[in-house]
Amino acid sequence: MRGVTGAFHELDTTVAAIEDLKKKRLGDVTVYSPTIRHELDHAIDAPVSVVRRFTLVGGLLGVSFGYWIAIWSSNYWPLVVGGKAFASWIPYTIIGFEVMVLVGALSTVAGMFINSRIPRLTTTTGYDARFSGGYFGIFIACDAAKADQAEALLREHGAAEVRREA
Repeated sequence: MRGVTGAFHELDTTVAAIEDLKKKRLGDVTVYSPTIRHELDHAIDAPVSVVRRFTLVGGLLGVSFGYWIAIWSSNYWPLVVGGKAFASWIPYTIIGFEVMVLVGALSTVAGMFINSRIPRLTTTTGYDARFSGGYFGIFIACDAAKADQAEALLREHGAAEVRREA
């Protein structure tokens, strides 16, 4: 993938560069950070993650299965106790809740792996090892025509290093 990578020392200059890049629409912006910073999240303004849908579907399937397995087992191996109902929802709520939590958590983890495309077997274009140790990085995926503008914008905002990726 072609583009331009910029390395920044300061968070404020990185945020300002991201905001300008978003306004000018030079290409897709990927940001690398050594730590989680909410300022970067606000600047990127990414769409809401779909992982919560995995959690919802997993939780609903889990609670349904939990109730079903409890009712099925009490019907298959009946315990006759003086005319009481064989499937009472009150004691089965505990089993339903526990299975809901288990399946919901497992589907959340699966959703995170699926959406983050893990495992990634190749190195990401634009990544530099310094971005894990103190520098903030911005990679703009753009063609050669917009690469000059992206380079100039990153230098204008005080990038410590700017380089083109082929």
